[in-house]
Amino acid sequence: MEIEMPAWKRRTDGEQRWPAAVAIAVLIALEWLLPDRLSLGPRWLLPGLQVVIIGVIVAANPGRMRKSSPMLRTMSLLLIAVASLANVYSVARLVLDIVGHHDTGSAGDLLMTGGGIYLINVLTFAVWFWELDRGGPVERAAGSDPYPDFLFPPMTSPDMTKKDWEPYFLDYFYLAFTNATAFSPTDTLPLSRWAKFVMALESAIALVTAALVIAKAVNALQ
Repeated sequence: MEIEMPAWKRRTDGEQRWPAAVAIAVLIALEWLLPDRLSLGPRWLLPGLQVVIIGVIVAANPGRMRKSSPMLRTMSLLLIAVASLANVYSVARLVLDIVGHHDTGSAGDLLMTGGGIYLINVLTFAVWFWELDRGGPVERAAGSDPYPDFLFPPMTSPDMTKKDWEPYFLDYFYLAFTNATAFSPTDTLPLSRWAKFVMALESAIALVTAALVIAKAVNALQ
């Protein structure tokens, strides 16, 4: 009797791009709302560059992602790299402002800024996880790599979920959110070395941001 493989191992119709595109749009909006001192270069530079890149990607492949294109793949990775650069600069600048006792505004302003950077961090790594797991959404749809980089719970308990389950962007967003909140893996485990490194990096950024922002805000309230 032939055993049917789970959907995440088979060739599928491909994922929709719009969930990741919406996440990137929210990320860009959050970057735009940050104080000027936390922006790398002119306020419009990196958000504008990201808008151009995501516009080209969506225009070239607006629906389900079934076909691999080296150009689109490169642009997708470039988009996340630009977002990561902006995120790292904002975190580093905020940390320097807090440690150097520079003016960071009221406790409320600081918490809003820290919360924005926290969400940018979550969204950035959610897109990284989604774009890199098993070679990315196109390769996952083609079923070209049988070895996942992340072990989601339905993979270990196929009898407890639908047969057509496969990870989508929301699963990677949840992974990034819980990893940034708990500062460690929760229900999804990293399998590959790059996944462990990237999850550790996200946790470190979230921990430093949360610890310093909360400590500074509490001190400002006293």
